[in-house]
Amino acid sequence: MSNRVLEGKTAVVFGVANKRSIAWAIAQAWAAEGAKLIFNYQGERIKDNVEELVAEFGADTPVYPCDVTQDAEIADFFKNVRQHTDRVDLLLHSVAYAPREALEGEFIDTSREAYLTAHNISAYSLLGLAREAMPLMTEGGSIVAMSYYGAQKVVPHYNVMGVAKASLEATTRYLAYDLGRQNIRVNCISAGPVQTLAARGIGGFNQINRQYQKRAPLGRSCSLEEIGATGVFLASPGAAAITGQVIYVDGGYEIMGM
Repeated sequence: MSNRVLEGKTAVVFGVANKRSIAWAIAQAWAAEGAKLIFNYQGERIKDNVEELVAEFGADTPVYPCDVTQDAEIADFFKNVRQHTDRVDLLLHSVAYAPREALEGEFIDTSREAYLTAHNISAYSLLGLAREAMPLMTEGGSIVAMSYYGAQKVVPHYNVMGVAKASLEATTRYLAYDLGRQNIRVNCISAGPVQTLAARGIGGFNQINRQYQKRAPLGRSCSLEEIGATGVFLASPGAAAITGQVIYVDGGYEIMGM
């Protein structure tokens, strides 16, 4: 008998871009614990890269396109999921975007278009994905989204993405309320800075990382492997009574006042 905690579970993973993606770290950790995975890719530009990565789990690992700004594409994605399974247990939302110009300069200069784009992709998409996944979560499930400390406190240069992440965290709480009676849990992991493609788009990232090394109780931020382990915990029976929460994986930085 297998002692892997996610044996027999089916997981849908949104947000893998490359091998340094947080989504990839969690996907690997879920797979190591026995989950079967289904992936999305957003845009032809990264299709080949995602397909090459997920082949690690077998050539027949499903990968389908899905632009999370389009309700029709989300619906089509889950139609494709139904070709492989009649039940989904886990959903990872690791999707965020804001135009580069909105992550430079001052927040007050954020355009309406950039503000709406950031919220549409980074926050509303969680609602859209959860709505389509819900009918497949017939035995309950765990939805995990990725946030960052900039949702709670001002982080220079994070700008509109911090506001969008605050919206994401609030969306998590309201979804947790709506879906709780169906035994579907919804939580956020708020990870400290790690070297990802998305992080490199934030001005002053190296300075932010140095602040964690200086001020966090553990003297550091976190690793991709540690984020993956937290993803496994939130997907596991050990987190069966945890929902609507933001779990900080940041070396303790979040607790510090000075």
